[in-house]
Amino acid sequence: MSSTAASPFDLLRSMTLSGLVQEEILRGIKSGELTVGSRLNESELSQRLGVSRSPLREAFRALEEAGLVRLEKNRGVFIRDLSDEEAAELYDVRAGMDEMVGRRLAPRITPEQLAELGAMLTELETTSSRDGVNRYFELNLAFHDRLVEMTGNATLLGLYRQVVNRIHLLRRRGFSLAGSSAASHAEHRAILDALATRDADVAAKAMRQHVESGFQRAVAAHHLEESPAPTQVSS
Repeated sequence: MSSTAASPFDLLRSMTLSGLVQEEILRGIKSGELTVGSRLNESELSQRLGVSRSPLREAFRALEEAGLVRLEKNRGVFIRDLSDEEAAELYDVRAGMDEMVGRRLAPRITPEQLAELGAMLTELETTSSRDGVNRYFELNLAFHDRLVEMTGNATLLGLYRQVVNRIHLLRRRGFSLAGSSAASHAEHRAILDALATRDADVAAKAMRQHVESGFQRAVAAHHLEESPAPTQVSS
């Protein structure tokens, strides 16, 4: 009598394919291709990525647990929106993490690491005026991810990425405000200068301030999106 149970190899392959699907959907969120409320077409994704429905559904469940999508019975899978309360909570957690990063990294950062971060900021600043929001967003994420990576704390890095992945659902809003890039550049340079002092308190304060300012920009952009268009009054 043959067994229908999946072999360990089949399970591993399914998990690997599920991970690839998750990364592709996350890429779409980061790039702005997938926006809040977008419906994920299971058939289209299955054909485009060359995967069966099983790993696709595993990916959807994992993304639901991560807070990135919502599964609606008989309707499908949709990119989640974040409530104002959830957004505030996420940014608060992120601010605490960044403060920890500054405190841990400042006393041990090397000249080579400072130079690496400086080069990343130069590219970021150049890109913002040349290649638009998408490339700027990508490089901005890479800069902050590298800061956390430099602490050498793998657990912190994993938790940080989980929080930031959920913030992706609304974080692009802040970049739509006039002057937001310039403000962000100044804050990035302030972080680099603070790290160069090797003072844990100074670096922690600069990194927390950047996150809190980013949250205020996101809130302001959200309010602009929700504001009704001015009524035209005919004379």
